[in-house]
Amino acid sequence: MAMIETINLTKRYGELIALNNLNLKIEAGECFGFIGPNGAGKTTTIKILATLLKPTWGEARIDGLSVGPVNARQVRGLIGYVPDYFGSYDDMVVKEYLAFFAAAYGIHGSKRASVMDDVLNLTDLAYKADSEVNGLSRGMKQRLSLARVLLHDPKVLLLDEPASGLDPRARIEIRELLKELHRMGKTILISSHILPEMEDFCTCVGIIERGQLQFFGSVKEILERTRGGTILKVAVAHQTAAAMDAVKVLPGVIDAEAVDGHFRVTIDPTRIDASRIASTLIKEGFQLTRLQEEHVSLETAFMRLTKGLVQ
Repeated sequence: MAMIETINLTKRYGELIALNNLNLKIEAGECFGFIGPNGAGKTTTIKILATLLKPTWGEARIDGLSVGPVNARQVRGLIGYVPDYFGSYDDMVVKEYLAFFAAAYGIHGSKRASVMDDVLNLTDLAYKADSEVNGLSRGMKQRLSLARVLLHDPKVLLLDEPASGLDPRARIEIRELLKELHRMGKTILISSHILPEMEDFCTCVGIIERGQLQFFGSVKEILERTRGGTILKVAVAHQTAAAMDAVKVLPGVIDAEAVDGHFRVTIDPTRIDASRIASTLIKEGFQLTRLQEEHVSLETAFMRLTKGLVQ
């Protein structure tokens, strides 16, 4: 049974379709990266899963429970939701903030103190326990948001742009914390525009555009789909154009183009491999100085699969 599942999930605002028959199935322990342009439907999906928004039709489930008014209390006990903004908490220090939410989760007495210590240590905020919340940096506020939702030890984390607006160091700290939470067995759904970091720790991704899912699968699968073949960077000491012409005629070579002193060759790996390219060039008398497979990034895959269309 999937930990997070949506079945034909749809949300309309009059003529505007924010979500259009979204079908997701995320297994327990997965770290799912939800990618899409602004207005694509990511936040709408997360708010529905967090019981904050009702779908027009379709269904969402958390750990087999249908997300809706009947099961809302049970579902909220299973999830930790971090929105893309941090509220204002005037004259409240970090430990008061956590104590307030621990009480809301029904955690009292000595257990509350123990749980608060645990989440402060996990998020590396113990030394800020007596600091005012509004005086924290944005990165620390994001870590505090994670500490808050971990108080009741949820199975599922729903994170809406947790690294948005953070400086490079804070992004790295959040990324490492999310990796640790994933190692602890949490199921994580995270939306983000920082695609290189998503590629680093997500086990699967979904690309959404104009409310419709364009792709769902592992990072490896999306890279293979968008690559359209294996791409090799090739350089020779002299006569680059002639070397490229020698390679272009080989069976299994899909395309070749000159790029800044070298050339890129796209091949069908089922018909030809890099060693054949190398042996051909050497046999023809070219001095091979570089032969390297080109990495296709998640960012490149995203740009190829979407057109930036939003409603």
